[in-house]
Amino acid sequence: MHACMFALTAAAGVALLGAGMAMAATPREEPKFVAPKTDPVPKGTKVDVIADRLTYDGKTEIATATGLVRLTYGPYVLTATKVVYDMKKKKFSANGSIVFREPNGNVLEADFAELNDKFSEGFATHVKALLTNDVTITADYARRFEDGITIYERATYTACKDCTDEDGNPLWRIVAGEVKHDSEEKTLYYRNAKLEIGGVPVFWTPYFSYPDPTVKRRTGFLLPSFAGGSYGYGVRTPYFLEVAPNKDLTFTPMWTTKQGMVADVEWRHRLRSGIYNIRGYGIYELDPEDNEPGPWRGALRSKGDFRINSAWTWGWDGTVADDRKFLNDYDFDKREIAASNVYVTGLEDRNYAQAQLIHYRTLEEDEEQDLMPVALPFVTASYFFGQTVAGGELSFDFNAYSLRRNDADTEYGLGTEQTHVMGVAKWRRQMTSGMGALITPFAEVRNDLYISENVPGAADSGHANAYILPTAGLDIRMPFIGDHGVAQGVFTPVFQVIASAPETRDRGDGNEDAISLNFDTTSLFLSDRFSGYDRYEGGVRANAGVTYTLLGENGGFLRASLGESFHLAGENSFAAGSGLDGTSSDLVGALALQVNDNVMLGYQARVEEDLSRINVQEASLGLTFDSFSASLSYADVAAAANFGRPTAEEQVWGDGRYRFNEAWSLFGGFRFDIEDNSFMNKSIGVAFDCDCMKAQLTYSQDTNEKDEIDHRVELGVELRTIGAVNGAFGF
Repeated sequence: MHACMFALTAAAGVALLGAGMAMAATPREEPKFVAPKTDPVPKGTKVDVIADRLTYDGKTEIATATGLVRLTYGPYVLTATKVVYDMKKKKFSANGSIVFREPNGNVLEADFAELNDKFSEGFATHVKALLTNDVTITADYARRFEDGITIYERATYTACKDCTDEDGNPLWRIVAGEVKHDSEEKTLYYRNAKLEIGGVPVFWTPYFSYPDPTVKRRTGFLLPSFAGGSYGYGVRTPYFLEVAPNKDLTFTPMWTTKQGMVADVEWRHRLRSGIYNIRGYGIYELDPEDNEPGPWRGALRSKGDFRINSAWTWGWDGTVADDRKFLNDYDFDKREIAASNVYVTGLEDRNYAQAQLIHYRTLEEDEEQDLMPVALPFVTASYFFGQTVAGGELSFDFNAYSLRRNDADTEYGLGTEQTHVMGVAKWRRQMTSGMGALITPFAEVRNDLYISENVPGAADSGHANAYILPTAGLDIRMPFIGDHGVAQGVFTPVFQVIASAPETRDRGDGNEDAISLNFDTTSLFLSDRFSGYDRYEGGVRANAGVTYTLLGENGGFLRASLGESFHLAGENSFAAGSGLDGTSSDLVGALALQVNDNVMLGYQARVEEDLSRINVQEASLGLTFDSFSASLSYADVAAAANFGRPTAEEQVWGDGRYRFNEAWSLFGGFRFDIEDNSFMNKSIGVAFDCDCMKAQLTYSQDTNEKDEIDHRVELGVELRTIGAVNGAFGF
């Protein structure tokens, strides 16, 4: 058998070599597939043939390959069960399980195909094309031309693979009389096309086109989106303009029923070192009385981020608007405060530095802009020395700002101007005793300089103060490990003593960044428990607590912690409501329990030492099952006016999702204010999600600052590779 095949191969090979092609018959041996190249096939490249059997008719000059046949011509690969080559016509004809790989990665399957010997022209019947973005095109007939154009007749297009009905039909598809794929223009053209979803036609057009999967960006219209609000109903019709490979412009006018057209233009530009964008909005309102202040309204926002070198970057984020309501009125920006800044950032190993210029602008109607500060500058840095000092680690932290506002803030005691410069040198060393105790001595020296103007309650309008605060402490932890068979436990008592010079701050020193305070188990063993740099903790205190961790073999775990702080000597820096203002602090504890992959519980609390009152408590429950997932949380926080909480807050919130099957799900969520006995927000919706289509419909209610309920309906539909259509309507 092999001798016969060798003789036939030799005879056919001599004839075909004379025609400038190389063919060879080999036993069944699949060569490794090499990713196709997109470069043109070099002149003189021969077609390599691998087949089980090869025959040649010298009279007709026809060679026939059968069995497992594989033809390779540069990046083109054709496999079939039978291939016939006509040397006179210089054409291949193939049938039987045809698979044709193109240089761009697309794969075509067909029942019958005919190609020229350069694979540049041909036709095929009952074609199925698999594009590189997992898109499938089917056609009764396809013709390929030498100029890179392929025409599919009576064709369908879909991105669905797993998302099909019981008969195997895709969830959605485009059915067209003709689809033309121009590989040079990289565009798909459709004629007499209709979109079917679930077999039902929902849209028809005589003609449309869009880029093929190889195109990442191109000039043209994008899919529209819909909206609704105080401006009536609106539709956005974005147009994308590719100015250059690294520049583009998107013009997205919104056509509204009440106020006319809202302009929205975004310019993006990528440079060698970074990228920036500028986005502008504007409108001349047709009915300005219905939407103050009008008629001309507008805003501008720009962002940039650039790399200086491997460690340093710089950039900006700036927003300007001619009135506070404009961006929110037209659903462009829901922020309450726009913080515009210019920054430079350095990051290398553990060392970090950032300098910013920041301007705060309120976007709320009832806020005073004159109370908003401007920080010129705001600098923070942290540096770790590479070598050990006295056997330990030495680091340095730095923070400085200089800010001003037009009016003093009497509610929080903030002046019109303040400059604060802080530097702290830190040293710590970890040691392990022979019994396994982890002993960590540490020390800090902190220096502060304040220059303040017009701080409410100060004896004079302006002054300067400087402080030095040395701190030393010792942290001792002794872990005890127990093996319980199916679980392993670690019990760790922790004791800490810290001594600092008293906080001798003047009433004229404003507190800009340390107003809020949350004392819990995560901050119990910090050397300074204030949230910012404008306050610092002084005196002698001791912190004691225990932690326990139980790890199960099934992935479940239990983590528990309990502790308390004691102020031993010196002036206490904390005010009432902090939980740290007495000789003994509140007790703080936390518990986290994961029974298995389905159930997760969490609880933390801060209670009076005698257990007479719970000042802060938070609880959470998380459930995850095959078809159902949900979370429920509860928080009860006592009032602490000295720390930014003028009233008590008690709320409960949650969300959940139920999956009817792999695609359909029902979801919802809420937040309820127990103190006010009212819902802050509620939402419910239905979603569909499969490999080629996403759709979501959501209805929500939100209570605004005027105790009015805002209703909102949002709808989004996304067809993979085609685009998304979104709509949001408020009433």
